[in-house]
Amino acid sequence: MCGIVGYVGHRDALPTLVSGLRQLEYRGYDSAGVAILDEDGLWIRKEVGRVDDLARSLDGAPRSQVGIAHTRWATHGGVTQQNAHPHTDGVGRIALVHNGIIENMVPLVAMLRAEGVVFTSETDTEILPHLIRKAWRGDPVDAVRAALRQVQGTFGVAVMFADHPDIVVVARNGSPLVIGLGDGETIVASDPQAIVALTRRVIHLQDRQMAVIRADGAELHGLYDGRRHDQSVELIDGDYGVADLEGHPHFMLKEIHEQARSISRCLNGRVSREDGNARLGGFEMRPRELVGVQRVVLLGCGTSYHAGMVGAMAIEAMARVSARAEIASEFRYRHPIVSNDTLYLAVSQSGETIDTLGAVQEVQLKGGAVRGIVNVVGSTIARTCGQGVYLHSGPEVAVASTKAFTSQVAAMLTFTLMLARTRNLDLGQGRSVAAELLAIPEKVAALLANPGPIDDVVESVARARYVLFLGRGFSFPVALEGALKLKEVAYVPCEGYPAGEMKHGPIAMIEKGAPVIVVAPRDAQRDKVVSNLREVAARGARIIVIHTQGDDELAQLADIAIPVPSTPDWASPLLTAIPLQLLAYRTGIALGRDIDKPRHLAKSVTVE
Repeated sequence: MCGIVGYVGHRDALPTLVSGLRQLEYRGYDSAGVAILDEDGLWIRKEVGRVDDLARSLDGAPRSQVGIAHTRWATHGGVTQQNAHPHTDGVGRIALVHNGIIENMVPLVAMLRAEGVVFTSETDTEILPHLIRKAWRGDPVDAVRAALRQVQGTFGVAVMFADHPDIVVVARNGSPLVIGLGDGETIVASDPQAIVALTRRVIHLQDRQMAVIRADGAELHGLYDGRRHDQSVELIDGDYGVADLEGHPHFMLKEIHEQARSISRCLNGRVSREDGNARLGGFEMRPRELVGVQRVVLLGCGTSYHAGMVGAMAIEAMARVSARAEIASEFRYRHPIVSNDTLYLAVSQSGETIDTLGAVQEVQLKGGAVRGIVNVVGSTIARTCGQGVYLHSGPEVAVASTKAFTSQVAAMLTFTLMLARTRNLDLGQGRSVAAELLAIPEKVAALLANPGPIDDVVESVARARYVLFLGRGFSFPVALEGALKLKEVAYVPCEGYPAGEMKHGPIAMIEKGAPVIVVAPRDAQRDKVVSNLREVAARGARIIVIHTQGDDELAQLADIAIPVPSTPDWASPLLTAIPLQLLAYRTGIALGRDIDKPRHLAKSVTVE
């Protein structure tokens, strides 16, 4: 969730560090800081707020060719300047930035305090420079290794030393770090986004590895055994670089409007109308292997979990294979049964979601087959799975995910077609499914060009004490996703619920004028949803319906009706989610929210 940048090279480090932090702003953070060297030792600045606030505090900074920088998302201790990174040892000669969580913080703090250490922050991170100082015998690598041997938990760290001004020592266990190899300069970061302006030649640091970075390259070692490790240098590709609003006021709105293109990129070259089939080459599964799949489990968190729910329903309905979506953060802690006839799919936009990564590792530990469905090329989940599919939806900068959701659903529907053609879909049926899938981008473009009376809904939702989202079947995960977006972006109290379950609790929340948003495309459960709609209407709710164009009966039952183009029920989430994304965005605008960087949230969740 936090961002790390470190630099050793021939240029002034400070502008490079600040530029790197700007590239990591999309991840979410609440404070920022830098450490460089001057003649007297460490020169440190830290500020609560945005990177711009930090940049304004850097006047008079010395020129230095080595430094580290950080954006913090608070876990231990409040949002204060003292708690911001970098943190230092007691004598101010060691500076450190850290992503992750130290789980044995309490005994380590007690031990250090008993030895006379005075802490200046509430963070778990401050333990680390004090441990390094305690282990100091003149060798930076040995001191960092000795300190980290005492730590339980996850970490990605970058450490600089006033007495060794030509190096930065980095280490990883569970929190990503990537080293970029430039021409006479080396940069380290928690995300390639902060590196590609200088180089695309990178080393992905693995768990339980550390490295010494110098201007002329990096030297890798085992974190605990000290053995020298060979380097594996890769050339990263994919969409990186400076994000551009392209005339939109916010990245969220830009990304909503990119969905026709992003879905098209996900489908093109993979879905064949003529063959009535699909191919995901990265899955590396032949028809015989697909036939052997008896179950599919989709692992994800938040929006990715909701997309997984859609995928599981489609797989069961179309391919007739048992499937379910699992919340990744719960999966490995319930000691799951992993079987050889089950295919596990890890779904993540960033490819760095630590809970999903933990679920992947649990599956692999128990001998299961797992593939990734991710957006970010070269991400940890993609590399850990080794096989899978990239979404190709392009960079998603806004914290609230929009185009990644629809691209994830599109990728899972593509896999569903591939799986179904090995079983129960004949050529004609396969062609029909392929044609419907390939028609989706045009329908999305038409919907975005005329999204309906969203602003009329905003007026009700923005002043509501509670908003209920309802859906059945494929529309239930859309209701969950709509509620999640409204909470994330506008901070409006709301929840998504299966429409049939509404009578078992949420109906008690309905009062006169309360907005109830019903996702009700023309599908197999449409008539049941009409009954649920009438039940909340009888309690005085204000009914907003997302419905299929031409469904006049539903439109007349609603106070506000928002039509979407007609499509099969299994594809409907690709359309019905879009008005809810726009509703969250416009409600956030009406309430004056920070649209692209909602409070307390992070784009890439790298701590448990």
